[in-house]
Amino acid sequence: MSNRIIEVVTYNTAWPNLFQLEKEKLSSMLGELAVKVEHIGSTSVPGLSAKPIIDILVEVTNVEQLDLKAYSFRRLGYEVKGENGIVGRRYYQKGGSKRSHHIHAFQSGSKDISRHLAFKEYLIAHPRVANMYALIKQEAASQCANDNELYMAKKNGFIARYEELAIKWYDFVI
Repeated sequence: MSNRIIEVVTYNTAWPNLFQLEKEKLSSMLGELAVKVEHIGSTSVPGLSAKPIIDILVEVTNVEQLDLKAYSFRRLGYEVKGENGIVGRRYYQKGGSKRSHHIHAFQSGSKDISRHLAFKEYLIAHPRVANMYALIKQEAASQCANDNELYMAKKNGFIARYEELAIKWYDFVI
C-alpha cells in the first residue's frame, strides 16, 4: 500500500480551469498527434464530489508515436505507466502520492474513448445517478483505509451497471 490518502471532496469550480491549463500544455506538446483532449472522470461532472484528481482523455492518431513522447511527458511532471492494466491504453500520473492529474490515452477508434465520454455525459444528464455515485464514492473512501484497490472494488458494481446504460444512451443521443 502507498502513502496516498484517498479522499472524496465536494465539487470544486476550479477543476475545469485546471483541466484547461493542462490541456493547453498537452496540446502544445503533442501537436497533430492529438486528435482530442477531453476532461473526463468525476471532476468533469459539475457538482459531483470526487477525488481531487483531474482525469484527462487523450485521443491520438498513433499510440506508438505517443510512446516516443515519454521524455516530454516526464518534463511536464508525469510518470509514464504504459498500458497499466488496460490493453491499448497509455496511462500517465502526475503528482506522486498527492496525485493531481491522470491521463488516459487511446488511439482513434478505441471503444474506450466512447466508454469514458459516455459515462461522463450520462452522469451530467442524469443528476440523480450522479448523486448516487457521489454517495458510493464517499462511502468507499471512508471504508477503504486508503487502499485504492478496495476503493475501486467498492465502486465497480455501480460503474459496471451505469457504464453499460451510459454507452447505450450515448450511442442513441450522439
